[in-house]
Amino acid sequence: LVEESGKNERAVACFIKAPATALENLKCKIANDTSSLVVDDSEELISNVISIESSDYEKAIPFPINIAIPFTSYFRGNYREIMVKVTDVNFQSNYLTPISLEGYQGNHKENFAEVKIYQLGVFSVVSCLRKETFTVPNIGLLQKLSVDSRISFYYPPETFSSPAPMQLKVQPIEPSLVSTLKARHDMYHSVVSTSALVYVQHPSAQPFNSSVTITLPCPPNPEKKRQGDETEHARAITATVKRVAMAYHSRAVSASVRKNGENLSDTLKLLGHRNKEEGWKVFDDVIIQNARNGLVSFELNEHLESFVVIRLSFLLENTYLLLFAQALEEAVCSTMANVILYRKREDPYKIVVLLSASKELTWELQKLHEEGYFGPPEPTQQFPLREGEQIHFRFRGNIFASENGKDFGKVYRLIFHSQRKPKLELQAKEVDEFGNHSSPHYKGTVVFYKITREMITKKREQPLPYGEYEHQSPLCKLALTLPKHEKLVKRPQSTKRISSDSSEALWDNLLYWLAEELAEDNTSLLALCLPVRRSILQFVRLKCPDNLTHQIYELLCCWKKTLPRSADKQRLLSRYLRKSGRSDLSEELRFKWQNKVFT
Repeated sequence: LVEESGKNERAVACFIKAPATALENLKCKIANDTSSLVVDDSEELISNVISIESSDYEKAIPFPINIAIPFTSYFRGNYREIMVKVTDVNFQSNYLTPISLEGYQGNHKENFAEVKIYQLGVFSVVSCLRKETFTVPNIGLLQKLSVDSRISFYYPPETFSSPAPMQLKVQPIEPSLVSTLKARHDMYHSVVSTSALVYVQHPSAQPFNSSVTITLPCPPNPEKKRQGDETEHARAITATVKRVAMAYHSRAVSASVRKNGENLSDTLKLLGHRNKEEGWKVFDDVIIQNARNGLVSFELNEHLESFVVIRLSFLLENTYLLLFAQALEEAVCSTMANVILYRKREDPYKIVVLLSASKELTWELQKLHEEGYFGPPEPTQQFPLREGEQIHFRFRGNIFASENGKDFGKVYRLIFHSQRKPKLELQAKEVDEFGNHSSPHYKGTVVFYKITREMITKKREQPLPYGEYEHQSPLCKLALTLPKHEKLVKRPQSTKRISSDSSEALWDNLLYWLAEELAEDNTSLLALCLPVRRSILQFVRLKCPDNLTHQIYELLCCWKKTLPRSADKQRLLSRYLRKSGRSDLSEELRFKWQNKVFT
């Protein structure tokens, strides 16, 4: 058990199986502040970051020992696998394959990644692209990948001078991702589809003695498929017509449709890079052939670290193809996200700040509503984030906040991990209780900044900066308001106003009765036709966001306060009710007022 920093809660960090004498010398703590430093592109953190150290370095630890780290994985697929990542003091990492991924640890039954370790350090459970490893013998090999059997590599005999080990990873490309890039940039309009991104490691670096044939799926042009369906439909129609009378016409229709289909010829391009330093390149000399069921095949006579096949509806300049490949690689490693800042309904000074993936935004908002948190403000516009990137934010204006109720005015941090839900619960407070004197609310702004992984220093301690954002443009801003506290002014007995007239109590009673009657018919505030400022309408909606009766009552009270004492309130209000189409309530109000009827 460990104590999380800054909290009194105790959470299970991990389970360690080792001799009792060794366990006495081990220190374990949760180090989530360093999570940005333990993930790479295409990896997803699915556990806490656990630091295990020895409290007495003079005493030897009898390695190996077993550790089991709890994790939560929401999305699993055939292309990904779960590994335990070990990071040393120099932030060099290696991966351990778990012995098991679930079961009991003591009285706890959940998902645990259990591994056997031979050194101490920082441990985390990550979801990463599944690595396929095989060796190409001298006699050749036809290798179909287990992650997707449609992807195959055929190595003819004597492709390499000696047996060559190969390591492959496959990053699938969602069609929606291609559509998003096309929607953002018109120059990519001719892109129809892409294959998966394939990453290849060739440790022996032997030259190719003969070409390797690669087959992989690249979805066909849906327009071409639709055109083919129309061709079959036209043929079916012509077949039902009398053969002799319509023979010539039938051939003409069929030939016409085929001709249109032939115009929809696609172009296939191979893009790849030999190494990261060299960057992406278009291989125009590689001929790519269409095979059945959306498969394409081509031959390679050199090693590429990564490659992708792009299907085009018409030719695109190589410059734009290279830009598309770069944008695609960046988009695959990014997730669209939103920041949510909500207030507690019972206590508007208690706020929650949450960083959520955009695809889960609706679900997260519903969950917050169930916990009693509501807007305004509304969530921010979506923006791209890579795994491990950070959002720093600070409060400005007449509002600041604190995690512990003591340290106000700090910078706060949320670290983005697509399968974890970074969230902060804060206590807000006004800076100056006499500020914003012309408004019923205290006003402030929350400013958010994006911190990329490249901007984060590789240190075990990750303190938050204070004044390092002046030269950085904010990612986004959210306006925040807090209702002002009602101040109880103690007056001397001689200065207190005592009203002997019961008309105020009657008016209060009648206005609430009227609010209930109007709310039953779901009458909108604007439909009341009361001569009040728009700011008053906004005020009552903020004060009573989910109760129409209270909104209408507050609006009627605000309207009454604007009238001089001598005004005939009943006659004025009856006129507005008639104007709003509620003559029945107008007459009933007049009767109750004249007869001093309390409801």
